[in-house]
Amino acid sequence: MRQWGSGTAGSGASVAQRKRAERLDRIRESTQRLVVAWALASVCLVGHLAHWIPSMPKWLHILCGTRSHALLSVFALLGPGRQTLIDGWKSLSRGSPNMNTLVSLGAVASFSMSSVAALVPKLMWPTFFEEPVMLMAFVLLGRAVEERAKLQASSDMTALLNLLPTVARLLPPNSPLDGNSGIKSEVPTDVLKPGDLIQVLPGDRVPVDGVVVYGRSSVEEAAFTGSAGTINCDGTLTVEVASVGEDTMLADVVRMVEDAQARTAPVQRLADTVSGKFVYAAPKIFPAVIKTAAGAAAGGVGGSAALLLGLQLACNVLVVACPCALGLATPTAVLVGTALGARHGLLIRGGDILEKASGVDTVVLDKTGTITRGRPQVTRVLPVVRSEMDILAFAGSVEMLSSHPLAHAISTAAASAKAKQFKVTEGSFTQEAGSGARAIVGGHDVEVGTWEWVHRNSIKKKVEKTPLPAALLTALVPGHTRVYVSVDGQLAGALEIADEIRAETPKALEAFRRMGIEVHVLSGDQPPAVAAVAEQLGMSQSQVHGGVRPEGKAQFVSKLQKQGRSVAMVGDGINDAAALAQADVGIAMGGGVGAASEVASVVLLGDRLTQVVSSLELSKATFSKIKQNIGWAFAYNLVGIPLAAGAALPAFGIALTPSLAGALMGISSLGVMGNSLLLRVTGGQRMRQVDDADSSEK
Repeated sequence: MRQWGSGTAGSGASVAQRKRAERLDRIRESTQRLVVAWALASVCLVGHLAHWIPSMPKWLHILCGTRSHALLSVFALLGPGRQTLIDGWKSLSRGSPNMNTLVSLGAVASFSMSSVAALVPKLMWPTFFEEPVMLMAFVLLGRAVEERAKLQASSDMTALLNLLPTVARLLPPNSPLDGNSGIKSEVPTDVLKPGDLIQVLPGDRVPVDGVVVYGRSSVEEAAFTGSAGTINCDGTLTVEVASVGEDTMLADVVRMVEDAQARTAPVQRLADTVSGKFVYAAPKIFPAVIKTAAGAAAGGVGGSAALLLGLQLACNVLVVACPCALGLATPTAVLVGTALGARHGLLIRGGDILEKASGVDTVVLDKTGTITRGRPQVTRVLPVVRSEMDILAFAGSVEMLSSHPLAHAISTAAASAKAKQFKVTEGSFTQEAGSGARAIVGGHDVEVGTWEWVHRNSIKKKVEKTPLPAALLTALVPGHTRVYVSVDGQLAGALEIADEIRAETPKALEAFRRMGIEVHVLSGDQPPAVAAVAEQLGMSQSQVHGGVRPEGKAQFVSKLQKQGRSVAMVGDGINDAAALAQADVGIAMGGGVGAASEVASVVLLGDRLTQVVSSLELSKATFSKIKQNIGWAFAYNLVGIPLAAGAALPAFGIALTPSLAGALMGISSLGVMGNSLLLRVTGGQRMRQVDDADSSEK
């Protein structure tokens, strides 16, 4: 059996540790800059207090002097603000100004105006060297909180990476598979390579992806369903290492989530476009305001005071127009949403998928392995010209080479009945998705599949018109599927197979109805079997479609899309790959094969149908947060920019300073980050309720 480990050997652990170390280094650096910036800002504030409170010690009055404030301003710009200034000016020189450009222009302009006022006293301009100090303090506060929020948002993946075992019990080459030689060595997982044998004791986390070569046990795979690590429960296992490092399942999970977090939703293009216009337009306002104010001063209207006021208002606009909140609106919500989904076994491949999934109004479900457990069992053998044991032997030998759930049921039934296993001629095995399989076994040409398949490929070649034998004309038990077996062109018999409906399926269908989502069921099984399942679930016959080939599933999805429907396709096998790719959102059950997972937009690692509901609810909640964030950012800019430009000055005598403008900018960013992080509370609570309900039914 194949055993998926909860961790990655090789470079997996070191990669996880390095990424976490990089995040913590960024937090440490931003915290250091923040502490220095606010230390300088505190000195400015103390100086102001000394100015307004005469009873304070006289030496504190030195701090409110122009020279002290100028020195503090220089320290703030060249110390904690240096990285912001360098990045801003580099972006401006490249012709692509960014948010740091606006902050830099505002800070440098405030410092320059104060310097002119200090050097040319006859202008009688007031100095405000403290403004760059306060501006940098507020901006760096917002950046530090943003870094911590991002670390918090991605902590779910960090928790998953922390499941990686760092050591494994390595068995020496050529040692007994039972591991009873007594010679074992604990080695770092970094040194393991494919082919090595390791021993996993009860209670241990499985450190690699591998194949169990000795022992029996049950394994808790909660690492991929949203809880603790993948743990060996009750038996000692000897595992042959199959995948290490970046090739393991957990490495794929982490890589998929990181890729998803890097993908942007289409709505982000609107935010990026508007942000870009703000960044390009704001610097153009600065010289225009200066020109207007200078003209007023030259014409005697207000004198130099008009120029000073114009410069101050221009600085305000530069700072307030910094579209930090707009730029954070989508990425932060996507970061929180995808990380939260991963924590609960939902791998969502990006912000664009979240946006599409939020608008889904139709869900198309495959039957086998999706609304049923995907572990069908042979319930009856119907012989025609061969014995029951012969039918099981021939069919089981062919189907051992197939991964289809029905094939697994047949091969398992053959093994349980101790039927003879024939040797399959090398290169003779072929299969057609949704139809059947063929191979030369024990020198006989054997076909296993639908009646249409065996009749077309085998029986019809021998006899032009072959009716269905009377023995197989009996009514099919509702919910059962009949698979036909031909040997050397002659119908040998048939097998009846049944699959149990998943316990959570009725709950999922009810949730879809409550959400106003239309549901359809597609299957390659015979229509009566599919109709029987639908009847058990209380579904209308118009919602179920049997005998649908793989290409037919894709065509059905396409037909719905042409009707204006937004379609999510849910499947688990290679038969569903084309439909998953065609759908607006393809959702693969975690128990499915690689082809389905590769083309799917969402992968359900918990392998539960209710996770489809969770993924759609999470998408709606995340996209709702994105719209709230963008609305907040637009409202901030619509109110903040006119206020910064002095719109309230004529009527109310209220005007911002650059430091207050910086505080407003920081508050807007914090509002967006806080709103996104609320998704962890509201969305996480709902998903935990679904997980707990599913656990109680098992």
